[in-house]
Amino acid sequence: MRESALVVSKTLGMLAPEIKPGVTTLQLDKMAEEFIREQGAVPGFLGLYDFPNSLCVSPNAQVVHGIPNDTPLKEGDIISIDCGAIKNGYYGDHAYTFEVGEVAPEVKKLLEVTKESLYVGIREFKAGNRVGDVGYAIQKFTEDHGYGVVRELVGHGIGRTMHEDPEMPNYGRRGRGKKFVEGMVVAIEPMINLGTKRIKQLPDGWTILTADNKPSAHFEHDVALVDGKPELLSTFKYIYESLKINLKEEDEFRAKVYD
Repeated sequence: MRESALVVSKTLGMLAPEIKPGVTTLQLDKMAEEFIREQGAVPGFLGLYDFPNSLCVSPNAQVVHGIPNDTPLKEGDIISIDCGAIKNGYYGDHAYTFEVGEVAPEVKKLLEVTKESLYVGIREFKAGNRVGDVGYAIQKFTEDHGYGVVRELVGHGIGRTMHEDPEMPNYGRRGRGKKFVEGMVVAIEPMINLGTKRIKQLPDGWTILTADNKPSAHFEHDVALVDGKPELLSTFKYIYESLKINLKEEDEFRAKVYD
């Protein structure tokens, strides 16, 4: 599963420098599909539940499940790119919200808080804890900043299929829900809105938007429970290398050095 997750990690790293004004999300999708296949994997989203593309690309007020199209990105946009891959019979699935050029300060803060909430939640994915502990931690951290936590969409277990038990909401109560056990792998993915927690769906049957059309952020990691502690299978390392960002946020969750 680490191999599958790293295919996705490297795909997002490859895309990172291409995300700029004038580029279309359909161009990004084509690059991603080619790259995934070059890694000896197949796109995990393409055809899944009849989804038409290899990436879910969701700019600005789109929360998740945006379909790639010919609309060029513009300065000041943000865009969540959610990517999946299958290798050796296992899925990798994770996401990052990118800035397109310079974004507004309040939007940049939303991205920072949402990404930090991902790690706040991952710290609670440990032996003896339950699903509600992760959800509570993410909810409290983000709501303390005044943001809306999406209820209808959740993280999930992952393995030979994309969506497995347990569901991993980004809200909840401590001590509630399924208990975590050694070897479990989950995709933890805060979906946090600048305004209301409420959402709506476009007629395409896929694209989810915030109800007030304010921006939304989305970050996701695949995490395994190893020796009672959370260990990242995915990494943003390749994104940071591409964008020349020096961050050590993953170090506490990484047992191995990635190639």
